[in-house]
Amino acid sequence: MKLILKFCSYILSLKSISVAKKVIGYFKSISLTANTLLFLTCCYIALILNIPFLIKVTNAITNLDDYSVLFLLSLPIFLLSLIIILQGVISFRWIIKPTLITTVLCSSLIFYGTITYGIVFDYGMVQNTIETDTAEALSYVNLYAALFFIVFGVIPSLIIYAVQLNYKPLFQELLSRAKLFALSITAIALISSFFYSDYAAVGRNNKDLIGYIIPYKMVDASFKFARNHYFYPPLEFKVLDTAPLIERANQRKHVTVMVLGETARAQSFSLNGYEKPTNQYTEKQGVVSFSNMSSCGTATAVSVPCMFSRLDKNNYNKREATAQQNVVDLIHLAGTDVLWISNNNGSCKGVCTRVKTEKVDTNKVNPLCDGEYCFDEALLAPLSKKLSKLTHENTLIVLHMIGSHGPTYFKRYPKDKQLFMPDCQRSDIQNCTQEQLINTYDNTIAYTDLVLSKVIDKLSLLAKKENIETSLLYISDHGESLGESGVYLHGLPYAFAPKEQTHIPMIYWTDPMQTDFDLGCLNSLAKSPISHDNVFDTLLSIMSVKTKVYNSKNDSFIQCKSQGAIVRTNIPITLQDVDFSKSRKGSLQGID
Repeated sequence: MKLILKFCSYILSLKSISVAKKVIGYFKSISLTANTLLFLTCCYIALILNIPFLIKVTNAITNLDDYSVLFLLSLPIFLLSLIIILQGVISFRWIIKPTLITTVLCSSLIFYGTITYGIVFDYGMVQNTIETDTAEALSYVNLYAALFFIVFGVIPSLIIYAVQLNYKPLFQELLSRAKLFALSITAIALISSFFYSDYAAVGRNNKDLIGYIIPYKMVDASFKFARNHYFYPPLEFKVLDTAPLIERANQRKHVTVMVLGETARAQSFSLNGYEKPTNQYTEKQGVVSFSNMSSCGTATAVSVPCMFSRLDKNNYNKREATAQQNVVDLIHLAGTDVLWISNNNGSCKGVCTRVKTEKVDTNKVNPLCDGEYCFDEALLAPLSKKLSKLTHENTLIVLHMIGSHGPTYFKRYPKDKQLFMPDCQRSDIQNCTQEQLINTYDNTIAYTDLVLSKVIDKLSLLAKKENIETSLLYISDHGESLGESGVYLHGLPYAFAPKEQTHIPMIYWTDPMQTDFDLGCLNSLAKSPISHDNVFDTLLSIMSVKTKVYNSKNDSFIQCKSQGAIVRTNIPITLQDVDFSKSRKGSLQGID
């Protein structure tokens, strides 16, 4: 990566403007046919901008016990032939330069994302990109990114623009293009006839490879995203339950704060065994850390709506999830006062559409904010305001954190909260040392822990002073890669995403006066495998919501729930469903 940066800097420092003018002037003197320009541009796309794909496939082939060198050598020719056909279909006459330039510019951006962070631009990444706001997008802009884009995108595009084209008569032009297509198809056919079984085997065993073909996988994903979101008619809204109820054993008020984390990975929590003290605050507050939790997706755009949806990971579809009640809706409909407070650019990915919301003001007047982002301690003021004016018997407050969102990790914690040094004070994280990068990320986790401890302090004080039952549930949306195997950030397709992006933390705390759940029992289950699929029913259980869509088998806390709480919410269980091995005295404990 540093070699590429030096190369980019060298190219741009060549006694620059005069040399650039001479180069452009040289290319203006060159005259090419449309097919020659198409062929040369396709060579650039296939052999340079698709280096990540070629490397991935080469590694997959050379890792085989036995492979043919000719098969390996056929790969660039096969890819080039395929790209000529795909690009040639849309590159004719007067639109050839605009289409080639657009392809090169887009491909160079994808090339940067893939080679720098290991990003794959599939459907999920397209969705995540489109739903990203300006501030988040600008966090990826740095000198290295600009140099990379200029060298691999802008300069080749200027060359394409500068060369002169000789157009033949239309019939000759079509005939020439047909010959180029025929040559490409012949090459593909010949390669397939000799190596079909090899290509089939590698493709079957490495299904992720197609995601690295630049830019055509992104084009395919973009088309599908546009079709699904802008051309399909909206689905009729589905009401899952018209009359959910709150069923509690006492008359005390109840407050639950759900903290929705951002980009936190479980392996960086000392509560889960991490060697650095990233949870030095909450570890003293009697929290239960569920250390075997997995996410529904690898990006916020998928994970957040998925975890609150009745649909599980295997059946999740955003279009369908958006067109039905989520768990927040049901809790609200049952009579709970719900407030969603966001420090994540105000976006709840559609989950909070039908409840009260409040966005943290990023104005610089607030010492916790810089005009674009705020530190997560900025959530505490609106939380305190809400806790001081409780209007309902039951209240759910969702705090949506900015958490550990990268690549500008250093902007997620104040300078006086830098526990681990040296850290990485830049956005081009691939150019920091691994120690700096890990320290910076760990600082974000430690700062999140500080904020959680302050929320718990507020809830604990409320319970003591006002005799109000309080609890906290913290769950991250997805994890993060920090250079492991050359991968950074998040958003890889779930099928081959590393555990760093899918293994997430979940923390639960409650004040001593609550009697619905046995904390000792919960601690004994803290290492059991759970996922975002369990959030819907677990949250219903914490809020004591009685609804026909509740599924006790997905409730993470059911084995530690008191008999009275089970009866109140009318959970349909039989004696065969109950696991008495983990029961506490006087309780029915759980469904496996």
